Amino acid sequence: MHYRALLSIIILAAPLAVSAAGTLGFCLGNINPDGSCKTTADFEADFTAIKANTDAIVVRTYSASDQDGNPCNTPSQILPAAKIAGIQVLLGMWPDDGAYNKEKAAIDAANPASFGDTFYGITVGSEGMYRGTYTAQELIGWIQDVRQSYPNAQIGTADTWNGWANGTMDSIITSGIDLVLANGFPYWQYQAISNATESYFDAMAQALGRVQEVSGSLNKLHFINGETGWPGTGGTDAGAAITGDDNMKTYWQSAMCGLLDWGVDSFWFEAFDEPNKPDSTGDNGQVSSEQHWGAFTSNRAAKFDLHC
Repeated sequence: MHYRALLSIIILAAPLAVSAAGTLGFCLGNINPDGSCKTTADFEADFTAIKANTDAIVVRTYSASDQDGNPCNTPSQILPAAKIAGIQVLLGMWPDDGAYNKEKAAIDAANPASFGDTFYGITVGSEGMYRGTYTAQELIGWIQDVRQSYPNAQIGTADTWNGWANGTMDSIITSGIDLVLANGFPYWQYQAISNATESYFDAMAQALGRVQEVSGSLNKLHFINGETGWPGTGGTDAGAAITGDDNMKTYWQSAMCGLLDWGVDSFWFEAFDEPNKPDSTGDNGQVSSEQHWGAFTSNRAAKFDLHC
């Protein structure tokens, strides 16, 4: 690992958690393998598998009201299941393409504040600045609107680590958010598994350092690794980044468990394989499968030991 990256992590991890590990979370989809929206019972089954096989105590979602054309109303389905399971939920909103009002209404309908500590907070958007699907001004407006509705909740947004590191997200950092979710994937940077952990730690250190600099504080904002992961067997290789369950296990043990050991809260992308998920196209035009990123199979079987 680069000394600069390691030193940065040590410095900025200290105020977050003195001698304590970070909190493990999972990114969680809201669609079943057959394409139907997950119900409360489906989420209960998800949480049973997560609690039996991992130390995770929180999950994050993405769209509140819609997924691939399905009216899922995720908050109303997931919060009751999470409360029973003792899992916290960071509710996501997907405001792209004029969907903000619909997404906000789905969250409001669930009355998340009534679920107490089960309701972790709200992320407004995920990598929309990176994709160019909304502007900083639009995002700040949505964040402020959510803040008015939920003054006591933790509010934030997620974007790529380099967006936080290179100044793109500076106005968001100073907009009054509580949560900064920086996503980092050495796989998408075509890194070999042997270099993946170093690349990941360096990316997080750069993002974290910029957030600290712009906010003027070591711990004013809660910095979280919003997504990281490695595609398992059946995925698509990306340059030197070779997919497979063995490499996923290696990345989990070295990178994910490593950052948690430094006291940085982190979400693994993702909990379960999604065989119905469409392929994605990268900036270079490469088409990649997104069906095999789960730490569990779509049948909720753990692919390896998921304890750090």
